[in-house]
Amino acid sequence: MARKQGSHSDITGPKVREAALRLIARHGYAAVSMRQIAAEVGVQAGALYNYTPDKQSLLFDLMHDHMSALLAAWSNVDTAGPALLRLQAFTGFHIRFHLPRADQVFVSYMELRNLNPENFAVIESLRHRYEDALEDILRAGEAEGVFAVADTRVTTMAVIAMLTGLSNWYRHDGRLETDVIEAIYWDLVRKAVTA
Repeated sequence: MARKQGSHSDITGPKVREAALRLIARHGYAAVSMRQIAAEVGVQAGALYNYTPDKQSLLFDLMHDHMSALLAAWSNVDTAGPALLRLQAFTGFHIRFHLPRADQVFVSYMELRNLNPENFAVIESLRHRYEDALEDILRAGEAEGVFAVADTRVTTMAVIAMLTGLSNWYRHDGRLETDVIEAIYWDLVRKAVTA
């Protein structure tokens, strides 16, 4: 079938990704078919293969883009200074980056099991880079004598899980503003690691 009139790859391609993200976040990777994604976009199922080789590649691209954007944004954060200020910067950054991206967060954390081994290794490597940034801050805080944690890696994973979990329940129209939630979470993180 010919491309629909008015269909352009620079328009349809992002629509395919947005539809896939929305559907996978709502129903899970295994329950979403290429046919459903095509219907959401308004194209024939076969047309999707002009934008992605297969569903696995689409999932990988969604996760890779999320992690790449996260790392790029983190690289622009000022991480100079004492460890306590660096940890506060990490906490605020993580919250502000993830809150408007609830679907990306869900897919990136809950659908790892559906990646093939090669794709999983790539995403895991990107995740480790981000986790290592926090672990470096915790180690610096221990060296400065301001943090006391039993294990920096376990604490890293626990802090990230706590901060990321905010995306599951926070609503922008809820009773607390984002800056208030950020302050509460910063207090929780600080108390969890300070000596």
